[in-house]
This record gives sequence, structure tokens and C-alpha cells, in this order.
Amino acid sequence: MDRQIKAVATLAEVATAAGVGASTVSRVLRGRGSFSDKARERVMLAVAKLGYVPNRIAGTLASAGSRLVGVIVPSLANIVFPEILRGVGAALDASGHQTFIGISDYDLEREKTLIAAMLAWRPAAVLVTGLEHSPQARAMLANSGGRVAEMIDIDGDGIDIVVGFSHRAAGAVSARHLISRGYRRIGYVGHDLAHDTRATKRLAGFEAALQEAGLALVDREVTPAPSSIEAGRDGLEHLLARAPVLDAVYFANDDLAVGGYFLCLAKRIAIPDELALFGFDGLDIARAAPQPIATIRTPRILIGSTAARLALSGEPAQVVNVGFELSEGTTT
Repeated sequence: MDRQIKAVATLAEVATAAGVGASTVSRVLRGRGSFSDKARERVMLAVAKLGYVPNRIAGTLASAGSRLVGVIVPSLANIVFPEILRGVGAALDASGHQTFIGISDYDLEREKTLIAAMLAWRPAAVLVTGLEHSPQARAMLANSGGRVAEMIDIDGDGIDIVVGFSHRAAGAVSARHLISRGYRRIGYVGHDLAHDTRATKRLAGFEAALQEAGLALVDREVTPAPSSIEAGRDGLEHLLARAPVLDAVYFANDDLAVGGYFLCLAKRIAIPDELALFGFDGLDIARAAPQPIATIRTPRILIGSTAARLALSGEPAQVVNVGFELSEGTTT
């Protein structure tokens, strides 16, 4: 990757692209004064094309001098993203920068709004989670004039700096582990795949590895609700009601896997003799269970610290694969 840092798009450039005067652009963006519907449409198309964001501090914090770093994560509901933030914070403390944080709730439109709000303050860098963004959000990041670091995923095209691991590979490793242990009747419990693109990639890798072995998922239970221990318990119960022949279940993450583990305890389902369980994330609660849950452990703090350090280092655009570790536990 060799990304050239582009200059911040200016109001004058928007005016030129829209074929109107700068004062018209200003009125449209402020929503005040007189302008035609046609002029507004042309201005907004130019804004989207150029990734233009109004400078709310009128140049007093140009990218080169700003001590602010924006960070957007999808959730704080489990330890995964707080640990990424710990890594980011540790790196920024050492450099004298300050973070301002946004939570996207796995919503690309909300992420776009957060990106626009952050870039209006001309931060030195913006750190975002994942590689999937709305077209306008991607344009804003690519033309921000500062550094961009995308964290926790390397399965796709990055804008600038990418730090993470392959979710497809993690899914494939999970499937091969279960296959190596002799499991053939495998099910899946997941959550909202439409929004959690990384869970979708893991499932794709898992199913591809099953196909290589001449297998396929027997059944799946995917809840539209956010991931939680309760969703994992309920999801496994529904799955087993439809497919009692299962001998193993792959969960989208450890929250869900812990819920499945609790269901097995309540139903007196022997683990792993009657049913094997496999999760993802390497959460403390999964490792601390009476039977540690088999899972994939990921270096979240390292991801955050590496992304922040590279975003402020002046190093060229690059992809950093931090890898992952299979933790066998005792549930397979």
C-alpha cells in the first residue's frame, strides 16, 4: 500500500465542483439564507464526492498541529473494544495526544455521522473499527488530510493503515479444530450478521473449511438482537430443538458461547461428550468457566496500541497482521 496524504478539501473546491459561488455553498451547509433546490442538490453532491467536512475551528488546529485523535468503536458492551481503547490510550499517552471517542452501534450511518463530527475538528488521526464504511464515510476519511487507521480486520481494502487479523482465517481454523476432533454434525449460533461484518467473515471462513472436508452446517440460529449471554443461551436452546443430533456448535463469539455453556449446565448436557462448544474472542469469563471454552484469542490491546502508534508515526500506509491464537479449552 502506498497512500498519498491528500490536502483537506476546501469550501472553494466544493463551490467549483458544484458550479456555484462560495457564499452559496456556505448558505447551503449552514441551512440559512436563500438558495434554490437545484443549487442545494449540486452542492451536496460535490460535498459527498470530495468528502468535504466544514472546519469548525477555522484552521486553528490544522492536522499537522492537532493533538486530538478520534476513535470510533461499535460497542462497549463487552471487553473487546474497551481493551482496544486501552491500547490506543497507552500509545497516545506516550505521545501527548488526547482521544475523543464515538460509539457507532454497528450502524454505518451513525459511523458516518461520527466521522463527520470528528473530522470537523481536524484531528491528527482517526482510528475506526473494521474496513466496511458507507461510501461517503470512506470519502471523508480518504480526503481528511490526516492519517487513518482501520483496526481489528485485514480482510479487505484499507484506506491507509490497517491493523488486525483475518477473520476468515479465524473461522477456518475454528472449523478445522472441530473436524480434527471428530465432530461432523456441527451447528452455528450467531447474532446480527447484517451489521457485524466481521462475524459474517468468520462464518464464511468456517463454512469454507467445512466444505473442504465435505461437510456443511447442519443448522444455524441467528438472532437479530445484539450479542449477549442470554442470546447465546436462547439461541442454543432453539437450535437444539430443531437439530438434536448436533455434536458440536460454533458460536459467533464468547458471549454467546458462555450462554450456550450455561444452557448445557441447566439441561445437564455433558460437555464435550454430548455437545462440543467453540467460541471466539478469548474473553475472561470464557477462560474462567469451570470448563474453559475453546475459542480464538485475539490481541486487542496490541491492535489498539499499534494502530495509534502508526497513525502518528509518519510511516507509510501498511497492513499489520497481528495474528490470533487458538485456545483449546476443555469444551471440545
